[in-house]
Amino acid sequence: MSFYKRKSKRSLRTVLIVWFLLFSILPLAFVTGYSIIKFEKAIDREMLLRLSGNAKEVDLILSDYINVLKQRRDKYSSEPYLRYHLSFGDEGSLRELGTAWLKQDPATGLSFFDRQGRLLTSVYEDLRNQTKSQASKQDIVYLADRYLKHFENSNELSLIDSSDSRKVSLILISKVTNQKKRVVGYFEQVIDLGPEFLRRLKDRMKLELMFVKESGQVVLSTQSKNLELNKDFLRNIITKKNDLFVDIKIKETPYGLFFYPLEWGESKIWVALGASKSDAKAVLRNVNLAFISVIGTVILFLIFTSIIISSWILKPLNELVEALQSFESQEQAITIPVKNDTEIGLLTESFNQMFKKIWQARADLKRKVFELQNTNKELKETQTRLVHSAKMVSLGQLVAGVAHELNNPIGFIFSNMTHLRDYSNRLIQLVRIAEKNPKDLLSAKEEMEFDYIVQDLPKLISSCEEGAKRTKDIVLGLRNFSRLEEAKLNEIDIHKSLDTTLDLLQGEIKGRIQVFKNYENVPHIFGYISQINQVIMNILSNAVQSIENQGQIWITTQPVKDLRYKDGKVQISIQDSGRGMSTEIMEKIFDPFFTTKGVGQGTGLGLSISYGIIENHGGEIQVRSEAGVGTEFIIILPVRPPLKEVEKV
Repeated sequence: MSFYKRKSKRSLRTVLIVWFLLFSILPLAFVTGYSIIKFEKAIDREMLLRLSGNAKEVDLILSDYINVLKQRRDKYSSEPYLRYHLSFGDEGSLRELGTAWLKQDPATGLSFFDRQGRLLTSVYEDLRNQTKSQASKQDIVYLADRYLKHFENSNELSLIDSSDSRKVSLILISKVTNQKKRVVGYFEQVIDLGPEFLRRLKDRMKLELMFVKESGQVVLSTQSKNLELNKDFLRNIITKKNDLFVDIKIKETPYGLFFYPLEWGESKIWVALGASKSDAKAVLRNVNLAFISVIGTVILFLIFTSIIISSWILKPLNELVEALQSFESQEQAITIPVKNDTEIGLLTESFNQMFKKIWQARADLKRKVFELQNTNKELKETQTRLVHSAKMVSLGQLVAGVAHELNNPIGFIFSNMTHLRDYSNRLIQLVRIAEKNPKDLLSAKEEMEFDYIVQDLPKLISSCEEGAKRTKDIVLGLRNFSRLEEAKLNEIDIHKSLDTTLDLLQGEIKGRIQVFKNYENVPHIFGYISQINQVIMNILSNAVQSIENQGQIWITTQPVKDLRYKDGKVQISIQDSGRGMSTEIMEKIFDPFFTTKGVGQGTGLGLSISYGIIENHGGEIQVRSEAGVGTEFIIILPVRPPLKEVEKV
């Protein structure tokens, strides 16, 4: 195809610039984006470490509280006054005792219960840190039954009470026993964590804090807005526990919020610690702006550089293309002048030499094409003769068996002729007697066995007809098998082709080999009937010859579905109980002129030609064999071969 005055669909300069920019900018963009993401993650990771450390510090404070309460509890329980007053339910003495203890105790409340769990008195500090007491007469209060049940197996019970929205109460209830280990009452210590506690933590840690129930409800917070957070949102974070560090906005300020579980005996509450991300966001924006500015500058520099480099490289190439376009339509070799001594000049010199060789190669190619056309024509003619010759060889090997098959019906007909001649003579004599002496006809009929002739004559005629038909079928089968290829495709009945071939092989099969047929309902295929018959003959003949004495042959046909072929395929399986083949022989059986038979007994072309015929019909042929067991050939043919395969055939 000529490219005279033809322009390229795409500019090489554009391609070079695009590729240059892609391989330069994409890595930079990837590194930039990756760095920004990593920097942001690093900020979050540093904040998470800080918040988790502070959360553990809060947890440590609660641990210190419970340790102090237990130390005080052990000290108070060892005093006989407490056991004595509890035993007698002396509320006044217990109130005085609790008031004295509360002044030197970190607890914000003390309560005393008798052995039945009834509240005797309470001492507590109000919001102004003033000590107050509450008598049981005002309102009878009992410890819950589940608490009393708990004390059957334990001496203490730790609880968290968050029912009051203004505080979180840490409670330690202890069992008090006398010297005989009998329960005399119960002693409750309470530490209230209120807004003042959170304010001190906030001033110390520079963080926002809040206590959250398992249900997601905020109990206490350093920010009033925290109390308005969605309850379901917080519960979802706490229950899933996949990511306890989340981003959230409080008063339009971005915060990083970390949730940490605090356990106090049998109860649990969550503390959420939040740090403002405003400063980190500002730093991140500055970093992003710096990265983008650097990348933009680099991109502009790369674009400018790529344009200059592409122009410098492509200018000599454009001159070469223009020169090519100027002489491409010429009928003789033309050289391009060399204008520089760079690699482009070397390319021009090489092109001039190559162009001269191309002209010479074109002339040689035309001559070779003409020779190949003649050779191809001769090969086709030789192939046709070779296929027919191989077919004749196969027929030659069948001569003895076919001759025997013809001899049987012909001999039978010949032997019947004697009886027919005798019966004819007797009948003629009877006719003459009937004409001359009708009275002697009855005795003559008995003498010449007329009744027997009437019974036997139709049998002789029917036997002769059967023998003649058998002879005609054998001759017709030979003629159909040995004819040259027809010029058009035919509809082929596979079962009929198999049966016809078996008829031709009856001389070698009869009395020695059992043939088992398993024909399924398969459609007729389209192809060259003589070629398909030749394939079937080659495979069946090989199967018969591989069985030395007695044996069996199994023939199976079945339809095969294939989405590539609308009408599907037909599969033919021919299996014998002969000698079988080794793996080495199986790899060569389709090679031309390869044969395992003796000299003069085979051409080695049967299976090679069969393979080519099946392949040209758009099918495939497979072989399975085991030495000493037998061989199976499987032929798969499309009902309608593809058009390109038909043209090959």
